[in-house]
This record gives sequence, C-alpha cells and structure tokens, in this order.
Amino acid sequence: MQRVLNFLALFRRERKPGDLIFAAGFLVLALACLVAVPWQAQFLGKKSLVEEPGFWPTVGVVMMVVFGAIHFVCTWNAPRLPGRLKEVIVWARSLEFVVWFIVYVTAVPVIGYLPATLLFALLLTFRAGYRSLQMLGAAAGLALVTVLVFKTGLGVKLPAGAVYQYLPDGIRSFVMVNF
Repeated sequence: MQRVLNFLALFRRERKPGDLIFAAGFLVLALACLVAVPWQAQFLGKKSLVEEPGFWPTVGVVMMVVFGAIHFVCTWNAPRLPGRLKEVIVWARSLEFVVWFIVYVTAVPVIGYLPATLLFALLLTFRAGYRSLQMLGAAAGLALVTVLVFKTGLGVKLPAGAVYQYLPDGIRSFVMVNF
C-alpha cells in the first residue's frame, strides 16, 4: 500500500502563489509563438510532411499551446493562495539585471569593451552587496581576465569604443585592437 501512495504522490499537484500568473504568461508566450510560426517555420512542399523544415518547430509550438492551456485551466480552477503579488514582485525584481545587461551592451560601443566590462563588474559587485576592497579587486581582476581571454586569447572582434577616437594617434590603434 505504501508503494502505491508513493507512486500517487509523484502526480500530486500543489499550487504555488504565483502559479496563475506564470500559467497565463506562458500561455500568452505560446500563443505568440503560434502566431509567428508562418513567418518563422517554412514549409517548402517538396518533401513529406515530417521532413519539412517547419514541421517539428510547429509540433513543438502546438504542444506548448496545448499544455500551456491545460496548465492554465488547471491553475484557474485550483483554490487561490495568498502571496501572488509578493511572488510576482520577486520575479519582477530579477528583471533589474536584464536592464543592467542592456545598459552594458549599449555602453560597449561607446566607451569600449574593457572600460565597460570593468565598470559594470564593479557596479554589479557593489550592487550585490560586496563592498570590500578585496571583492571589488576580485571583480576588476575577473573583468580584466574576461577581456584578455575574449579579445587576446580567442581573438573576438568587438567594436572599438567611440571615445577612443579622442586618443593620440600612436595610442589609439593599440587601444582599439587590444581593449
């Protein structure tokens, strides 16, 4: 009898406070993907249906919609739990770091890869609450190593910062290539 109860416990569904918001958001995302399928997945008509390039992406998106709708309906019918707003606020707070990343990506072409990486590593370290000189030094060292690995070691071509044009001629080309 204990084995049967354990097996049934695998399928027990316990609702979390933010589950309805997540289910609704996932269903909206799945429906948006379904609407975009005709522009994103091509059906050439030259092969069998299963061999078409757009077949499996379409199957995946349709399954997202089906299971997203099932999840939404099940969640809608479940009893409401307190704490939904608190859960959504926790999710929204994580979007702060998306904004940090967008600002970083837009800063790189303006101030250069090395200065932007150093600046944002230090700012994010400070933002995370690590304010000792040792931690800030470690963040700066990691930023420097990151730049060296990508620019020098891997030879990744990144746009030079717009502020580099104000440097003297002899230094400008060196900085543009290496930093």
